[in-house]
Amino acid sequence: MSESIKVSVKLPVKPREVYEAWLDSDKHSAFAGKEVKIERKVGSAFSIDGGEITGENLKLYRFNKIVQSWRSVDFPEDAEDSIVTILLDEIPEGTKLTVQHEKLPDGDSAKYRKGWRDYFKPMKEYFSQE
Repeated sequence: MSESIKVSVKLPVKPREVYEAWLDSDKHSAFAGKEVKIERKVGSAFSIDGGEITGENLKLYRFNKIVQSWRSVDFPEDAEDSIVTILLDEIPEGTKLTVQHEKLPDGDSAKYRKGWRDYFKPMKEYFSQE
């Protein structure tokens, strides 16, 4: 069995800016406050914080949706990779970014919900400076 979560944040920029920053190593590193290596290409691998999190871009829907396999070093060895879907919806204030995180190891949903909310804090600050 596995668990899923869904968390959202509003950002004061257009979806295109969020999409492009998410898939750019320098910009993603800047808003995450951690080293991120990523490419804007389906099938390319990514890593965050020196390999603490790894995965692959599975599907890219220009400016509105990113689907990635995602794995933390904290996952049990026999756990399958989780799936992260990033949805970017244009709203009057800018963008509503929703993260749907599926196939999390049992008992970990609260931990990853908090982790995403913590990830959103520097992201909001970064995009507010634009």
